[in-house]
Amino acid sequence: MATKKNQEPANESKLFTPFQLGPITLRNRIIRSAAFENMARDNAPTKELQDYHVSVARGGVGMTTVAYCAVDLSGVSFNGQLYVRPEIIPDMKKMTDAIHAEGAKASIQLGHCGNMTHMSTCHCIPVSADTWFNLYSPTIHRRLKVDEIHALAKKFGEAVDFARECGFDCVEIHAGHAYLLSQFLAPRTNHRHDEYGGSFENRARFMNEALDEVMAHAGSDMAVVVKTNMWDDCWKGVSFEEGIKVAREIAKHKVHGIVLSGGTVSRSPMTILGGAMPIKTLAHYMSMKDLWWLKAALHIPYVGPIMTPTVPFKELYFMDKAKQFRDALKDIDIPLIYVGGVQSGDNCQQIMDEGFELFQIAHVLIKDPDFVKHVQENPHYHAGCKRSNYCVGRMYSKQMKCHECVERDGEQIPNNLKREIAKLEKDAESSNRSK
Repeated sequence: MATKKNQEPANESKLFTPFQLGPITLRNRIIRSAAFENMARDNAPTKELQDYHVSVARGGVGMTTVAYCAVDLSGVSFNGQLYVRPEIIPDMKKMTDAIHAEGAKASIQLGHCGNMTHMSTCHCIPVSADTWFNLYSPTIHRRLKVDEIHALAKKFGEAVDFARECGFDCVEIHAGHAYLLSQFLAPRTNHRHDEYGGSFENRARFMNEALDEVMAHAGSDMAVVVKTNMWDDCWKGVSFEEGIKVAREIAKHKVHGIVLSGGTVSRSPMTILGGAMPIKTLAHYMSMKDLWWLKAALHIPYVGPIMTPTVPFKELYFMDKAKQFRDALKDIDIPLIYVGGVQSGDNCQQIMDEGFELFQIAHVLIKDPDFVKHVQENPHYHAGCKRSNYCVGRMYSKQMKCHECVERDGEQIPNNLKREIAKLEKDAESSNRSK
């Protein structure tokens, strides 16, 4: 809930004013979103992961979010992701201490990938709302039993205690993008006929149980935000109307913020990211050992664009939907956190002018960790991120990195990928100008 600290001084932008997010105070309104870094190794934190988040904190964000930490090993998608366990607490604490030393708060995203994994990664048959086959792994996944659902809900709560021990100030619960909680929410992936399937109330039950546990463990010292989909943008996914109902369910738990996203990693990934997937880049860096089938498929003409259809890029690409969403939730006194397509200081100010109290950024911080400082110095600063999504194309098999940073650091990019980058940047620029 907003307090006096959140009020905008007369004749001054509130962008760089403090914000009270539940029990914690952010120094400004800008949060590094939980974009997957792929900087963990063997599911444990590394100095590279720490250095990146410290650089972002030093660059001026109010809070930085460490991406995707699974509440259980069964919820891990990649070796480069974290999962909750006591062995990694000391190194996680070193990271949060270093972030705090730069004046920023530290958050961690907690979730479970459900069927978006493989037995070789999660060391069990992947689980979901139902038994079926996931083409994107590819793997059979099995239906969770009711007692297993209860156990996983408790693990969401226990993960909050883990986050506290690691020194985090906030947790972000991932309830979107076709991961486990949203696999229960969406009719496309939930065909159950028990108390967890069928009606909206039943499909939302697992999420509500998990959030009950999260809030019970959060107590009075841990901020809680939830990432949800405004809409899934796929057949039989959560519609915009149901997305509003999901947000209302989330609000009942008195969380401290709701992050407004959209799209699914398995059906509409570029809705989440904006623009086109760099297919050649994705295929080039993808591991033949772990993802041979997908690497081979991406070399077949027209297959890549069918799997990851382009969404024409424009700055602040979720703004229209987010404003409609906010207008439908005027009676909810919880900050709605904008995310999507922030490229410049002017974008940041527009978000404030549109009435959003907080927003998240990721792409610009991959290229320029000092983005926030630059905006403080020049309100019209533009990061120059041209949205080739090269960083996305490589982040599932190598660490997240902008192509400009890769070349600056001496790593060579093949000429065919350079040509793809140039074309996609030109397409994104043209698309943004036409909006």
